[in-house]
Amino acid sequence: MDSSSALSTRGLSKRFGSVTAVADLTLEISRGEIFGFLGPNGAGKTTSVKMIAGLAAPSGGTGTLLGLPLGDRRARRHLGYLPELFRYQPWLTAYEVLVLHARLAGCSGERKTLNALLERVGLIERRSARVDTFSKGMQQRLGLAVALIGDPQFVLLDEPTSALDPLGRQEVRELLRDLKARSTTVFLNSHLLSEVEQVCDRVAFVTRGRIVAQGTLEEIAGAQRGVRVSAQAGRSPIAQLLQRFGNVHPNGKSVLVEGAGPKSVPALVRALVDDGAEVFAVEPVAATLEQRFFELTGGGGTQ
Repeated sequence: MDSSSALSTRGLSKRFGSVTAVADLTLEISRGEIFGFLGPNGAGKTTSVKMIAGLAAPSGGTGTLLGLPLGDRRARRHLGYLPELFRYQPWLTAYEVLVLHARLAGCSGERKTLNALLERVGLIERRSARVDTFSKGMQQRLGLAVALIGDPQFVLLDEPTSALDPLGRQEVRELLRDLKARSTTVFLNSHLLSEVEQVCDRVAFVTRGRIVAQGTLEEIAGAQRGVRVSAQAGRSPIAQLLQRFGNVHPNGKSVLVEGAGPKSVPALVRALVDDGAEVFAVEPVAATLEQRFFELTGGGGTQ
């Protein structure tokens, strides 16, 4: 497994009868990268995750995980996976769940190792408590611990923070950064854009089974949206004066000139000053990841 790519797919697709859940999944993810996979409900994200994990056979296309074909058992030994919908035996304790999964994975089930995992996800105090006494958030923490058994090289997380409170989400972010520091690759399927913005190196947007954009956060969300102008009007209303520079959106004491770029700022300021306006501030405004999400996906999915 000496490939420089942790995950590589080309034209991966999945059909269920006449329904195409994933049409063309083409990705290249480097080792040690945290990659965010974003899209509306029904966009094909979970089906994509299952193909990557080897749990669903592709209808078309090819892919490799850690340099080996998708689904290859040698690669799956180095894969940690937290599915979106998971259930653990309610009569087992948290520690017993880890023992069971360590045995299933053929990994070390040493007490010290498993206790360290429970410590990492904040459950060491509840190691002897039964799963049926856990809240949904606590079960999600337990799922994260299971995904980290065996110190995997590639961790596949499907909505890992959906049931967690703000403190829990912060702890998961720290955990993801720790995995990155260990050169572990993380594939993060999430609809929580604020979480993705804080931890991911690159992201992909998927809708209706197709990737519509991928790249760094700066490449996708950092595009210039316009400039915000704060000024005291002179002879003419500010909004009226700035219409020729872009779409004008007044907001209280400021005006957003959408579409105006850095090169238009000198002329924009000159027009204000010549009209007798008093200019307080002119600042660039970048698109947010949320804005780009709705622009690229339309907010809709399929199956």
